[in-house]
Amino acid sequence: MGQQVCAGAMLKCSFGMAPGTLMVPPTSQVMSTMPDANVMDSKPMVNILPFGMCTSLGNPQVAAATAAALGVLTPMPCVPMTSAPWMPGSPTVLLGMLPALNNSSKLMCMAGGVIEVCVPGQATVAVP
Repeated sequence: MGQQVCAGAMLKCSFGMAPGTLMVPPTSQVMSTMPDANVMDSKPMVNILPFGMCTSLGNPQVAAATAAALGVLTPMPCVPMTSAPWMPGSPTVLLGMLPALNNSSKLMCMAGGVIEVCVPGQATVAVP
């Protein structure tokens, strides 16, 4: 059984060079220790904060900097590019009429990275 993810959870991106943080506004009005997240808490720069520097050639800034450096990979500042919700979420627990976010859910970045939860932000509430 997975852990419920809440505000302040630590995230990592497969192409990021630093951990990121999940920000969750208290709109679902459900709290464990902090406001709990659902699968729609996936908006870039609102819910998903940057991961330091990005190393994905799918990121146009990284591709341009790498081309300018004659093919030497040149990381550029991360700007999360997420457009879809977290998948799969909890199939049986709803927060704000949407599936709750658990620590096994993944989020895809349009630059090619996979964002996952490292630390869910709390350790007492379990969801399937």
